[in-house]
Amino acid sequence: MHVEPGNDTLHLEFLLLGLEEDPELQPLIFGLFLSMYLVTVLGNLLIVLAVISDSHLHTPMYFFLSNLSFVDICFTSTTIPKMLVNIQTQSKAISYAGCITQIHFFVLFVGLDDFLLAVMAYDRYVAICLPLNYMVIMNFRLCGLLVLVSWFVSFLHALLQSLMMLRLSFCTDLEIPHFFCELNQAIHRACSDTFLNEVVIYIASFFLGGGPLAGILYSYCKIVSSIRAISSAQGKYKAFSTCASHLSMVSLFYCTLLGVYLSSAVAQNSHSIATASVMYTVVTPMLNPFIYSLRNKDIKSALRRLYERER
Repeated sequence: MHVEPGNDTLHLEFLLLGLEEDPELQPLIFGLFLSMYLVTVLGNLLIVLAVISDSHLHTPMYFFLSNLSFVDICFTSTTIPKMLVNIQTQSKAISYAGCITQIHFFVLFVGLDDFLLAVMAYDRYVAICLPLNYMVIMNFRLCGLLVLVSWFVSFLHALLQSLMMLRLSFCTDLEIPHFFCELNQAIHRACSDTFLNEVVIYIASFFLGGGPLAGILYSYCKIVSSIRAISSAQGKYKAFSTCASHLSMVSLFYCTLLGVYLSSAVAQNSHSIATASVMYTVVTPMLNPFIYSLRNKDIKSALRRLYERER
């Protein structure tokens, strides 16, 4: 059977094979992912509420952090609820429209994570390398513009990838060895020519993935050289501690993301790639609030004040 793009595709269903075929392990996976999802939403929501409610946190760094936390809530909400519903209903199906929608929002929020981490690296660069001009350079207008541009570019990229998916036709092999509609896996299920789609993915990955990463690396090269120029050990530690949390987040996000896609280029085991994807799709957004709050006195104080206000 060969289904052309058009009205017939609306009746198509993809099958998400998930992480584990064994029925006995499904309740365990359901409980684990539900717990991680709730921790992710609650943790990131607390960061957003703390930044909004506390005037001490109305600074560029925390403005970007609250945006990142909001994006992480949306990021996990794109994939995990559908997975949980499928486990609970013992169904693996996702509609064609649902799959395209999931791809669109997944690409959107991965791109936003990417850009916001780069914007936060620039913020740390200005704070450490140009401290006297920090408030002049990182004014409210520029901060808002950086976030707006991040959303705009990420949305255009997600829209492009969605439209590129719509041009493909699909046959009977619609099983996706993943727990969500992952772009590459969905494209490989098509029975029409996917060369143009793959070219668009590689070009977008190079510019929209490599660009922010290059910006982060450049910012940290400048930060390290500035920290080395500080004479006192206490001054060096204080300067480094302001960007330690961000550096942890960047390392976690990029190492897991690059690890998954480099391994997918080498290995053919789709099941292990799906399992590895859990790291950047679920674990990283869940750990972000902990990374930022455990070492951060301002966030801890704001959360304490928020708690006391609600009592």
